[in-house]
Amino acid sequence: MNNTRQFFVSGRVQGVGFREATRKRADELGMAGWVRNLADGRVEVQASAGDDTLDTLERWLHDGPAPARVEHVESHAVEGTQSLPRPFAVR
Repeated sequence: MNNTRQFFVSGRVQGVGFREATRKRADELGMAGWVRNLADGRVEVQASAGDDTLDTLERWLHDGPAPARVEHVESHAVEGTQSLPRPFAVR
């Protein structure tokens, strides 16, 4: 069964290829969802997959791509059913 989580990643996460690296990792994991930059400097991710796969993505988000410096990852379950894009999208 797939679940959906929303992540907010803060630190030096914009201008370092974070969105594209997240898209690539999510595609490798077979996830549906999207990633986008926020005006406050954070990156937002919504992803749908099984819990183990979501946990794997969350662990990866704590590091991100090499140029990034992640300070904090916030994670929330998203209630209800929604259709997320597949393949994973950069917004």
